[in-house]
Amino acid sequence: MIVLTAIWMMASCGVKTNQAPFDDGDSADIANADPTVYGVCGEGTAMNTLQLLTDTGDTLSIDLSDAQDKDMVKGGLQVGDRMAVVPTQDKTAAVLVINQATLLGNWVMPNPLDGSDEVGIRIKEGGIAESISHSDIVYKTWRLVRGRLELIMTRETGSGEDETLLYDIVKLGPDSLMLKDGDETLEYSRPKPKEEYGKDVKLEDSSIDDFQI
Repeated sequence: MIVLTAIWMMASCGVKTNQAPFDDGDSADIANADPTVYGVCGEGTAMNTLQLLTDTGDTLSIDLSDAQDKDMVKGGLQVGDRMAVVPTQDKTAAVLVINQATLLGNWVMPNPLDGSDEVGIRIKEGGIAESISHSDIVYKTWRLVRGRLELIMTRETGSGEDETLLYDIVKLGPDSLMLKDGDETLEYSRPKPKEEYGKDVKLEDSSIDDFQI
């Protein structure tokens, strides 16, 4: 019995079977990976074509015709601006284009509670987000996920745990930003510069009577 067992074990070790490779989740990650391509708008950009100098060193010529017809080019095209492009599978055409340079900066809206002041968000380079005049909301970070704006924030009056907000970018222009999440629509604009004190005060012309005692 000992000899037979040893022979069986040796035979088992020598048999090669076509086993499935160990799945550590990479295959699922690849299938669900964000297809967004990041880069800089190149000088070869034309009316219906975006030349994208990608972060990986490639130069892509991307057809914008269909995206423009569907109003899916957000923020305009400017040579040198950073762009985020959700392409077709073959990367020859764009499904969605977002000008990240246009997205940066301060965005405000009337306070939804009473409209007495303006509240908003500051979107900065490096994925940093900050609150503008919010009493209880603290924005932390932002990023683009499949062409949607993801914001991480906490509430001062809450549990302190991070919350994730995910918005469709409906409109993006130099002075306007519209975000939508389900039934919620947020319309932001650039803050207007505050009027200088006394700028609109009109002084009367002096007369000789002003100097009489």
